[in-house]
Amino acid sequence: MKIKDILGQGKPTLSFEVFPPKTEDKYESVERAAAEIAKLKPAFMSVTYGAGGGTSRYTVDIASTLHHEYQVTALAHVTCVSSTREKVHEVLEELKAAGIENILALRGDVPKDGTVASDYRFASELIREIRAYGDFCIGAACYPEGHVESVSKTIDMDYLKQKVEAGCDFVTTQMFFDNSALYSFLYRAQEAGITVPVLAGIMPVTNAGQMTRILSLSGTTLPNRFRMILDKFRERPDAMKQAGIVYAAEQMVDLVANGVRGVHVYTMNKPDVAAGIAENLSKVLGRV
Repeated sequence: MKIKDILGQGKPTLSFEVFPPKTEDKYESVERAAAEIAKLKPAFMSVTYGAGGGTSRYTVDIASTLHHEYQVTALAHVTCVSSTREKVHEVLEELKAAGIENILALRGDVPKDGTVASDYRFASELIREIRAYGDFCIGAACYPEGHVESVSKTIDMDYLKQKVEAGCDFVTTQMFFDNSALYSFLYRAQEAGITVPVLAGIMPVTNAGQMTRILSLSGTTLPNRFRMILDKFRERPDAMKQAGIVYAAEQMVDLVANGVRGVHVYTMNKPDVAAGIAENLSKVLGRV
């Protein structure tokens, strides 16, 4: 099923993200984790993408397993910063053959060595190509607090508008920990004439050690309330995990109460975290 049709049903959605392994020996454990999360019956599940040949193959395989074996709508990520047009077309053919109808089109992170392919510069170029290539439902990324590489939020919004005009059907936000950042972003998006559904990306932080890397990659800000949680529980892993799930669930309750179309949870391949979120939101989302 296409995600734009799921979102068109008018009910707030809960979805989860998983990432494929970097090496073959980890594939079975990731597949098991994805299967456990699929049993929670999310609206859909996304599978991230690596530019390397093996990892991109795993993206297609896991998305196909979710779709065919667990009857969960799959959203496959495709990135272009390190990919040639030939490689993108190859992946699109694999997704089409696997029956995957949904793609999250991303530029992707520039490799540490700075090596990039020359066929694509922006995600909007990839979106336009996918739109012309086949009958896919296309999602894109957005950044409530601005992309870390962006000069200003105004320019960042211009880039988002280019993605929408290129043909994306919905957008998913980068993680954030202060809901006011999303509400401000939604107002600015409306002012810019962007009307596609916006899904809120939420990451339950279950390990205080995650935060240094998260902050360096995303540039997101931490509200004082969350800083206090990190300081209080960072040396108590079980308490930190529970507090992180509760904090994320409280974020989501507020988002749903304020009319957000759906929440997309970055699970870090942890079925117990996904289950904790699903349990906390079961009545809020009208889930059985």
